[in-house]
Amino acid sequence: MPKLIFMPHPERCPEGMEIEAESGESILNVALRHGIDIEHACEKACACTTCHVVIRQGFDSLAESEENEDDMLDKAWGLEPESRLSCQALVADEDLLIEIPKYNINMVSEGH
Repeated sequence: MPKLIFMPHPERCPEGMEIEAESGESILNVALRHGIDIEHACEKACACTTCHVVIRQGFDSLAESEENEDDMLDKAWGLEPESRLSCQALVADEDLLIEIPKYNINMVSEGH
């Protein structure tokens, strides 16, 4: 079972966390289920960038992003070559080291 290793984030996951995940689950769903409150203003519809993450290790194990995800990522704060929208990136069979960026472009943080 692959592991998702979340790097410490001052608000979302201060201590960092290591979670086992099922292949085929979105990174966002796994994180939310384990209490890591990654923002998702569009409710996982690939219509914003608030769930942007950077995959520090294991990026190549993920399926390639689709055009609509790439279009949204172009608007993300702190975009990097290993950036993905966590609502769209599905866990494969390798462990992932994930960084939640410090900022996003959501002007209104909504409680989910």
